[in-house]
Amino acid sequence: MTAETPSRPEGQDSGKSSFYAKTAKIYAREVKGRFATLRIYAVFALLGLYYGLPWLPWDGRQAVLFDLPARKFYIFGWVFWPQDFFFLALLLIIAALALFFFTALAGRLWCGYACPQTVWTETFMWIEHWVEGDRNARMKLDKAPWSAGKFRKKLLKHSLWALFALWTGFTFVGFFTPMHDLAARLWPFDWGPWETFWVFFYAFATWGNAGFMREQVCLYMCPYARFQSAMFDKDTLVISYDAERGEPRGSRKRGTDPKAAGLGSCVDCTMCVQVCPTGIDIRNGLQYQCIGCAACIDACDDIMDKMNYPRGLIRYTTEHSLMHDVPHVIRPRMMVYGGLLLALTIGLLVAIALRVPLQLDVIRDRNALYRMNDEGLVENVYTLKIINMDEREHRYRLGVSGVPGLKFTQDPGEIRVGSGEVFDLPTRVSADPEELKAASNEIRFDLVSVDAPKLKTVTAGRFLGPARH
Repeated sequence: MTAETPSRPEGQDSGKSSFYAKTAKIYAREVKGRFATLRIYAVFALLGLYYGLPWLPWDGRQAVLFDLPARKFYIFGWVFWPQDFFFLALLLIIAALALFFFTALAGRLWCGYACPQTVWTETFMWIEHWVEGDRNARMKLDKAPWSAGKFRKKLLKHSLWALFALWTGFTFVGFFTPMHDLAARLWPFDWGPWETFWVFFYAFATWGNAGFMREQVCLYMCPYARFQSAMFDKDTLVISYDAERGEPRGSRKRGTDPKAAGLGSCVDCTMCVQVCPTGIDIRNGLQYQCIGCAACIDACDDIMDKMNYPRGLIRYTTEHSLMHDVPHVIRPRMMVYGGLLLALTIGLLVAIALRVPLQLDVIRDRNALYRMNDEGLVENVYTLKIINMDEREHRYRLGVSGVPGLKFTQDPGEIRVGSGEVFDLPTRVSADPEELKAASNEIRFDLVSVDAPKLKTVTAGRFLGPARH
């Protein structure tokens, strides 16, 4: 990664104010350590899922495919339809609660290890480091006048960025168009206009965000940085500089006893600033620009090891711990977040496991409350919408109950509904007026598959008749 403190606003030295601070390019130094290793594992795992899932076969089809034209959403063995929007809404609620939970627990874990902006930026910076060299080499290259060597390096870097970005855009579209079909139509080129647009649009967005904007997306475009403080408290684990131990800072020889020299443990090497992807100085306290990547912890621990000082000058800690108070990681807020998160997650899994790929909607005719037919029976008119959300056609039988003697005026018989089909069935239901206990009576429609008896559903309706006196 690359980092340098952002330049000060223009006019600051002359006492003038500026509403726009021109930001210098950040050259982050490469860092090694346990948190850097954890980020590498996270990048490979997340990119592996992103680039690998569209190629994974499952039961003769793509394992994960959002087939918008067919209105089918395949996720491994599950097939979801637009009628299953409830599951998506519940999943988004769970994701929001998880963000609250982990932020309250340990700050911006999402930003530092799992955010797409962080993951792709990390990858682009690896490419940049491989082509242009370490931090000092990149700074020297950018300051050097244009030459054939500089042009070759820049061309190679941007070519690799462009290829990786195009692969990213191609993979993105592969979640919505079968990947093997999309790849087969690459040459000779036979993509549709929307497929072409989204491949290049997503590639351009990746190239721009991960290659150029980088930390600017986190600082100015992402709203999370602005409201994260609302989820923090004094027991939230955040990356902090131990000023009591580190100050006064100052350079010294290796092995110098800081107490004897009248200094703190900080040797003022600025390594924590040089490795920061957003260019901040963590020694100035927690700042909204910090994405929680913990690169400064790895850098500082490395310096502490070289100086034979204890690690942890910069570390994950809480405000209470820094004040020598007892931290309370398990606290009411965490219990509420965790309880809700666990309950909703279990609820979602149970709902999906018990989900029946069949839906019956009952729409009562509102043009007439009821009518008396030639047999002297009270008759109500309904439109039944049968939605077969299974992967194959089924034959169904329909029943009605809830009032003694309730029946269909004309038996609908067996109903064939194709996969994904919404079948409209106008029908009339009649009952003896003497059997009606009220002007409005609850009834139920039972729909059962003939060829798959476990596939059944029940929907309630209202049957209206003359008022009882």
